[in-house]
Amino acid sequence: MNKIFFIIISLQLFFISCKNEVLPKPKAQLRLQYDAVTYESTDTDCKFDFKKNRIAQLKRVSKHGFCGFKLFYPNLNATVYLTYRPVQSDLKKLLKDAQNLTYEHVVKADNIATQAYSNTTQNVHGMVYKVSGNAASPSQFYLTDSTNHFLLGSLYFNIKPNYDSILPGIKYLENDLKVMIESLIWK
Repeated sequence: MNKIFFIIISLQLFFISCKNEVLPKPKAQLRLQYDAVTYESTDTDCKFDFKKNRIAQLKRVSKHGFCGFKLFYPNLNATVYLTYRPVQSDLKKLLKDAQNLTYEHVVKADNIATQAYSNTTQNVHGMVYKVSGNAASPSQFYLTDSTNHFLLGSLYFNIKPNYDSILPGIKYLENDLKVMIESLIWK
């Protein structure tokens, strides 16, 4: 009787322990879908115009007497801030301020990649900064004609920065920033 009881208990334990092996779930890839992009020309009352994504809402703001805009993306909860300043024998200071603004993010940034930009036809030259990591602003740029015009741009998401979470939005907006920069004309 003890042998039979032992065999029955052993078989029950065997069948209970022989269930499928528990494995962790595979990592999922976030799939975000954004609206099809359509670009339209702006007609600003500042000294520059550019093309923008149709879904972005352009709002004029004045800051310290300078011409500026907020380009708000409601579906991404992101804003591109644009500040125009006339060059008045202070180009070196404007360039240094733009670079300092970018490098303030070095504390949280994993990397800051720089890319020079030049469009000799429209006399637009500048620098584009891509900041990876949990920095407040993942993209910044400045554009100038070196004599009269200077434009500073910064992208911010209206959330606490978590680079992995906002990366799809950053990738989406990189194209918009590229079109904006490449289509910029001075008035």
